Amino acid sequence: MGVVVTIRLLGPPAVERDGVPLRPPRGRKSWALLAYLLLAERPPSRRQLAELLYADAEDPLGALRWTLAELRRVLGRPDLFTGDPVATALDGDLEVDLHLATGDGADPAHLLAAGELLDGLQLPANLEFESWLLVARHRVSALIEARLRQAALARLAAGRAAQAVPYASQVVARNPLDEGSHELLVRSLAAAGDEDAARRQIAVGEDLLRRELGVEASPALREAAAIAPGSSMSLPLGGRAAAASQLEAGRAAIIAGAIDAGLQSLRRAVVEAARCHDDGLRARALVALGGALVHAARGRDEEGAVVLHEAIEAANRAGDRTTAVTAHRELGFVEVQAGRRRTADGWLATAQAMAETDAELAAIQGVRGMNASDLGDYPAARRHLDESIERAAGAGDDRQHAWSLGVLARLHVLRAEHSQAVAALTRSLDLAQQQRWMAFLPWPQSLQAEVELRRGDLDGAADRLEQAWVLACQLDDPCWQGMAGRGLGVLHAERGDHEAATRWLGEAATRCTRVSDRYQWVHAYVIDAAATVALRQGADDRARPLVATLAALGARCDMREMTVRAHLHHARLGNPSALASARTLAADIDNPVLSDLITAASR
Repeated sequence: MGVVVTIRLLGPPAVERDGVPLRPPRGRKSWALLAYLLLAERPPSRRQLAELLYADAEDPLGALRWTLAELRRVLGRPDLFTGDPVATALDGDLEVDLHLATGDGADPAHLLAAGELLDGLQLPANLEFESWLLVARHRVSALIEARLRQAALARLAAGRAAQAVPYASQVVARNPLDEGSHELLVRSLAAAGDEDAARRQIAVGEDLLRRELGVEASPALREAAAIAPGSSMSLPLGGRAAAASQLEAGRAAIIAGAIDAGLQSLRRAVVEAARCHDDGLRARALVALGGALVHAARGRDEEGAVVLHEAIEAANRAGDRTTAVTAHRELGFVEVQAGRRRTADGWLATAQAMAETDAELAAIQGVRGMNASDLGDYPAARRHLDESIERAAGAGDDRQHAWSLGVLARLHVLRAEHSQAVAALTRSLDLAQQQRWMAFLPWPQSLQAEVELRRGDLDGAADRLEQAWVLACQLDDPCWQGMAGRGLGVLHAERGDHEAATRWLGEAATRCTRVSDRYQWVHAYVIDAAATVALRQGADDRARPLVATLAALGARCDMREMTVRAHLHHARLGNPSALASARTLAADIDNPVLSDLITAASR
């Protein structure tokens, strides 16, 4: 192997040749430019780079040319960063520590001591770059946290709990106000046999959440000290036949809405399948339990993820492709809801590579479409969702068909494609009602009400939102409550009842965040509406913390449209660089509504 030059962006930036430090490029803007080029999703134009970093120079393009030449000299590569747009691709003798640590198949141990992106670098005179860097730091931090979390879960599922503890500890260190992080560490410590440390961590997590957020931890945190999904079941139940019977009973109970009884039966099925050493049956029981914890229970995604990892281990041993596909897809769904885009893509791509049937591919493409839509990549979302809808119809899977139509309708609503949204929502509602799928109805009902709001039909919107709210409360679903509550807040704002609007938007935010495994896109959607209403009312003091929350959430969970909306709110609050940052961040988002918002803010 030849000489390798490594560019270090995590922690204090540096350049090394075979581990030996090289003289760094001159000037902070050289590091800023290098990082921007290496993290860019597509090659940027020279004019864009000059405006971003050298607008105050006498000759901005000349300053850019000098800095590019300086980077080529330091890296020893005269062929790099040429052309317009500036080529950003690197080849084999140049490495970037961030890519090495977070790429597919990377050793996660490198992340245990990973520092902040460009630690210590600041360009206070370049406010637009500072805005970009803040977003990039959030995204990189979230990516590293997600990789550490996956490493801990994989070691737990493989029975190597002691090895999981350092990774789970770093997840907590990086995100100490996330209950799920504490739950993962408690589970790792308990499985490693350190019950005292697990109990201490429970107390630490409870105190932090109470002191910093003013909330009580959910029961899931304390229950994480249970070592296995069925650890409380100690008596033999009757062998393989009993395990299969418990599996079917558990599935039926979950479908009927008897969640606690269903989870108990599924846990028994897992334990009994393990006792009779039937990996195939155990894998099916684990994937059923994991799916129920993710979709039917509240605040149980962390436990569900552990169970699904175990399902993959068991399915691989048994050669059960179908169960492995389902487990990978469900893990992808968990990651999508949490806003961990890259790890979601990894699970879903693996599931898709293993899938064979239309039903399997319809479900996978539906979740991929949801992830792309949350990200703000609407063309990709449309492709995934169109394929999901076509395959679901071909397979006769009416529930998947309704679900994917509902997610596609959201895309149309966001892009103000109202006729297409209504067509998708009408069909989604028809399919859900035919299936008596009451647990899904509040989603299309809330979106249909939003279309009616935008068309000025306030009475029609009110009827739908009241139905959605009542049903969401009956279902005790935080996500649906957030969507319906948001709609009711916007409705009252349109009617001029500012007090009711503020109250409903606050209630929506509370409801959709009351569980640790919240759907982060809905959380951001509610916060964006609350900030918009506050700004329209001239309540800047109420808007500021909302906008700050939206900016951090959008960046951390890679919700790019939400990040742009936060910058537009910042511009309205008087931030001089926010509008330019919004334009930069929105360049790759294909949404005419967002373009119109930026144009209006520029006037």
